[in-house]
Amino acid sequence: MAKVTAVNISETKGVVKETIEKGYFQLNHGLEGDAHAGSWHRQVSLLAQESIDKMIKSGAEGLTPGKFAENITTEGIVLYDLPIGTKLKIGETEMEVTQIGKECHKGCAIRELVGDCVMPREGIFAKVLVPGWVKAGDEITVIS
Repeated sequence: MAKVTAVNISETKGVVKETIEKGYFQLNHGLEGDAHAGSWHRQVSLLAQESIDKMIKSGAEGLTPGKFAENITTEGIVLYDLPIGTKLKIGETEMEVTQIGKECHKGCAIRELVGDCVMPREGIFAKVLVPGWVKAGDEITVIS
């Protein structure tokens, strides 16, 4: 079963995010209070714990959910294999995959902290189609 392992938030772009108990994902906006939220195609970022584990195995230390600035840390689903347009039910929400990976911006605090960033290769982005709450332990289902 694919599930959420953490919900993470930050008020500033390009920094690690803090894990919160649950987050409210607004329609066509993203995680309420997060710096990346807004009316654009990268409202929500997702990264698998399995991707974080790859970085740990390569020697990076101290990696926990949110260190790659992802809003939702997942487990049990290969996110970067999902085609753009895939619809996911995550907790109370529904989201649509809009982008796979991204370029890191210059001066990325994550790359400086851990020496590499897996987000450009294995992270994905989505927009919120149905608003609602998401918390650790919530199931993730591919709708279409």
